[in-house]
Amino acid sequence: MGDISKDINSKFKSSKLKALINIKYTSNWLNSRENDFFKPYGISPQQYNILRILRGAKDKIKVQLVKDRMVERAPNATRLMDKLCDKNLIERERCEQDRRVVYVKIAKEGLLLLSRIDKSENLKFLEKITKEEAEILSDILDKIR
Repeated sequence: MGDISKDINSKFKSSKLKALINIKYTSNWLNSRENDFFKPYGISPQQYNILRILRGAKDKIKVQLVKDRMVERAPNATRLMDKLCDKNLIERERCEQDRRVVYVKIAKEGLLLLSRIDKSENLKFLEKITKEEAEILSDILDKIR
């Protein structure tokens, strides 16, 4: 089991400071694992987030709504969606009444890709925590925000 004090060879003045550094360190560690996880699927974690949002929407939604729902706000969300369109994972449609408004929806290929990702077992590191621990951790993170 990891220990932040040993991992970065550091002592902390308080347990709250240690927790903060541990959150940041773990966030970077998770980002690295996440990038490695999605690489074989040819998408980024942010693109996965967009596909997940569109699958949940079930129908076309405004691009701005996708941006608002993203877990990690991406200033380049439009470019990310362009790449997903190029890969035929999502479909885009302009509003006839207002050409500035663009709708997107997940394509069949996008749903198939998400289905493959859902079946993946490359998240073994999450098995180290119990369901109850995951719920407690999530509650604590919610409390911080």
